[in-house]
Amino acid sequence: MMNFESPADGSALRIHNLVKEYRAGQPVLKGINLEVAPSGVTAIIGPSGTGKSTLIRCINRLVDPTSGEVWFDGQDLAALKGAQLRLARRKIGMVFQEYNLVERLSVIENILCGRLGYAPLWRVWLRRFLPEDVERAFTLIERVGLDESFVRRRADQLSGGQRQRVGIARALMQRPRLMLADEPTSSLDPRTSTEIMDLLSELAERERVPVVINIHNVDLARRCAGRIIGLANGAVVFDGPPEALEHAHLVEIYGGEGWLQ
Repeated sequence: MMNFESPADGSALRIHNLVKEYRAGQPVLKGINLEVAPSGVTAIIGPSGTGKSTLIRCINRLVDPTSGEVWFDGQDLAALKGAQLRLARRKIGMVFQEYNLVERLSVIENILCGRLGYAPLWRVWLRRFLPEDVERAFTLIERVGLDESFVRRRADQLSGGQRQRVGIARALMQRPRLMLADEPTSSLDPRTSTEIMDLLSELAERERVPVVINIHNVDLARRCAGRIIGLANGAVVFDGPPEALEHAHLVEIYGGEGWLQ
């Protein structure tokens, strides 16, 4: 078996022969092999049901792989359990399609939730976070394009785009070594979708953290990602820079010509 433990090649994430079956004998992911560099934005495209979200969720173990390896920070995440898995997850920020904010909490409190994996329970219960964490939360509010007027605003008072900005800030609050985004623009209008993708691309460079994004919009993927991975029927059928993604590749990824203009 190949040794995927060594970080010598500089990869932030290495996936080896990853398989996921929700039903025995019917794999959603069919032996995925990928390596992600320690910087930049990688976009995963493909039709619904081809395994994009499953791949993202297998990486951080929101979904358990059926077999295969997911090497990150010197550990096979697919093999971790309990406390070891919780510790590894602290280094992986996640941006969700439906935001996953705590509606009754304020913006600043939601962002500080990104430090829960590092804080003792008593601090969480009393909402007494370290001064340096609070200072970083205020910095991130500005960095994601919000201002001080949002600090005490409850999450349920925000628009979709504002919520996603808070979700991105919460992920960055973890000081992650990898960020994952599962269809972060699917609930947003076209203008806001572009703003959110531009923000993720900008922050990937500024925070020096690799970002892997599952996205339906091919044009946005081309605009914001340095690398595009095309999935079809649970397998990688394209892997390259945006400029190399041609009409024939899209036909292979999505099937047929009728939807292409």
